[in-house]
Amino acid sequence: MKFTTEPNVETKISRMKTRVRWSHPQILQRRIDQTTLEIADGHSQEPGFSFLVMGDSGTGNHRGDNPQRRVAEAMLGHQEDCRFALHTGDVVYLVGSKEQYPENFIRPYREWLLGGDNPKAVCYDQMVFKKPILPVLGNHDYYDLPWWVSAASGLTSPLRKLLVARLDLDVGWHGSFQGDAFARAFMDYLQGVPEGQLGAHLDRHYQAETAQGRCLCYTPGEFTRLPNRYYTFRYGGIDFFALDSNTFNEPLPIPNTAEGRQYRAELRDRRDSLEEERSQLLMQATGMGGEPDSDPDDLPEIYTELEQLEEQIADIDKQLSSSDKVIVDFDQLKWLQQRLIQSWQNPEVRGRVLVFHHPPYVTEATKWYQGQTLAVRANLRQVLQAVAAQVGDLAQGRPLVDLVLTGHAHCLEYLKTEDTGHADSHINWLICGGSGFSLRRQRPEGPKLEEGEPSRTVARSHLYLGRTGRGSARKRPYSFLRVDVGAGYPPQITLRPHVVEKHQGAWSAYAKETIEV
Repeated sequence: MKFTTEPNVETKISRMKTRVRWSHPQILQRRIDQTTLEIADGHSQEPGFSFLVMGDSGTGNHRGDNPQRRVAEAMLGHQEDCRFALHTGDVVYLVGSKEQYPENFIRPYREWLLGGDNPKAVCYDQMVFKKPILPVLGNHDYYDLPWWVSAASGLTSPLRKLLVARLDLDVGWHGSFQGDAFARAFMDYLQGVPEGQLGAHLDRHYQAETAQGRCLCYTPGEFTRLPNRYYTFRYGGIDFFALDSNTFNEPLPIPNTAEGRQYRAELRDRRDSLEEERSQLLMQATGMGGEPDSDPDDLPEIYTELEQLEEQIADIDKQLSSSDKVIVDFDQLKWLQQRLIQSWQNPEVRGRVLVFHHPPYVTEATKWYQGQTLAVRANLRQVLQAVAAQVGDLAQGRPLVDLVLTGHAHCLEYLKTEDTGHADSHINWLICGGSGFSLRRQRPEGPKLEEGEPSRTVARSHLYLGRTGRGSARKRPYSFLRVDVGAGYPPQITLRPHVVEKHQGAWSAYAKETIEV
């Protein structure tokens, strides 16, 4: 039984190109760079600034309570002196549907939106932000529903009662339509601009000048759109690169060797075991909810485990279906490589930050070994290796990237790579994926990540905030991150984790110790 479907890499790329009219003649004629934006807020030249980070947040109500709203309220105390917020993906659960934007995004973040005092009047595809919220695509922002789930979601049926009334699965009639809802909500959806009005639209909103040509002006309070599914912007001398990791996370091919065939057999056995576990949990959920002595927190716990199992099964399916012709978004990776090289060659740039959804390094219990995790790690390494070869002595011993921000794992985690033998050594990795959806536990194997034969430590976790405890000892520390960037070269970057925790039915808010990177 499969609750969600996901388009293939080629479909994701082609659909998004169509939505932004990629390389339309009028765009080429104006020398417009569709991967760059300028934040026109009057402060982008100031060297010292702060910004917020959240991710994997897009939930609706949880039986009368909303962790995402609790986090959003805690963020309000930083809104005045933070210039923007980065979102690491999975903006709306469960399947990125336009139906879910009002409750799962607009209402929780209403203070960031023009007209947010009346959130019901804000259309998901006409949002204007008072201060920028800049997201990247998560896997759930691309998901759709199988026909039978879509039909059941709109009907009063036992399945509907099980999936929605009991487990709050945030599903409606539709899915994301292969990422279309995200594109309409956040991107400059040029496909919807009539041909006769396209030139005037481009002349109005693409006035900023860069070395690559003209680019989109992101103007808070007026026009707050992104140019593409991946993009870059410069703020305070820091180059930010926002990526769509959904198109370079296909698991690496399994070799047709004795070891490879054995690994495939192990994957099939693991899949059978996970499906059996999922069936048992569904049966358990069916028998709960009406019993007066049942713990109301047990159903969300089951929902969390079901969602984890779905992702694990999906990852195994991707590995088993992989072939020698794994589709990788080389255009995007080549773009990142070229832009990083240009960034290092520009003396005005003080630092570099990457933000995307799937973490290459993570110790969350179900993500650290997944095929997608290892694929993103391998593809990013290839990019950084090529950048290192071109940059040479310009780096002067600094890591090629000052900070990498990701989500996908439902936790807040700070890791640092050690000597990996590649150009991703000694980089700071921050996973911010615990801002509202079901939290995950850390793996029992511990904080060190190893690879190779013989194995060696390539990364180490220094902070992990996720679900802990059982029963009355259970804690749910939802989180967001404040990042302070100081003046100077290289910049001093300070990470300030903030937590809104639920324990024994009560909420508390606190800050963790700061991290200097």
